[in-house]
Amino acid sequence: MAAAMALVGVLAACSPMSMFSRTGDEEPLVPAEQLYASAVTNMENNRYIAAIEDLETLERQNPFSEVNERAKVMQVFANFRLARFSEAARQADQFLALYPRSSEVPYILFLKGSSYYEQITDITRDQELAQDAIETFTQLQANYPDSRYAQESRQMLLIARDQIAGKEMSVGRYYLGNGQYTAAINRFRVVVEDHQTSTHVEEALYRLTEAYLTLGLVGEAQTATAVLGTNYPSSEWYQRGFALLQNQGLQPQMMTGNWMADR
Repeated sequence: MAAAMALVGVLAACSPMSMFSRTGDEEPLVPAEQLYASAVTNMENNRYIAAIEDLETLERQNPFSEVNERAKVMQVFANFRLARFSEAARQADQFLALYPRSSEVPYILFLKGSSYYEQITDITRDQELAQDAIETFTQLQANYPDSRYAQESRQMLLIARDQIAGKEMSVGRYYLGNGQYTAAINRFRVVVEDHQTSTHVEEALYRLTEAYLTLGLVGEAQTATAVLGTNYPSSEWYQRGFALLQNQGLQPQMMTGNWMADR
């Protein structure tokens, strides 16, 4: 009899009623549409933290809901608006992995790139985030050139590239000031060759003139100043480069075969 009662107890514990009963600590199930509607309302009222909570619950409780794609877009946007830029970028990567053919991909790439862009620090710091922004915006513009987000990202892409060029200049100046002329030339060359749209090209060409003259590479110095004068004739940097050559009895001159001649 005792064994029979124990078996009944085990069966009762495994019954459907027992399996679906809830304790006070368990999360109540909420329909996906209800959670989504609540998230939309919270978003419209700038309650982004509450919206994220709704969307995370939706994703957790209803992983196969048809509204999950839109919900994930909202999560990326809400985190971006809260300046949770690292989280926004992470959520963007999740979306791109789950929905690579979604019509929202251009927008998600824009938010991802913008999240990196907003974290860019001054040129004395590591510029990995600027490089991440460049790669993301470049992907957006290459794959979705007609998207409004490709257009909106162009100025940020220019600024991010300028940031990278600024970092190269900062390091190049350091090398130049410490007599490491070859290392300095390599940095300034990167600016001239890889960052032609940046605001630092003029100074980079002048610094090349300085470094080449110091090393006795007269032809390279003359070419650097000639390229500077051809492309930026009114530049203060050209005037300084011209004066530097003139002090040594030299003139700007384009030397054929030089890597700068085609600039």
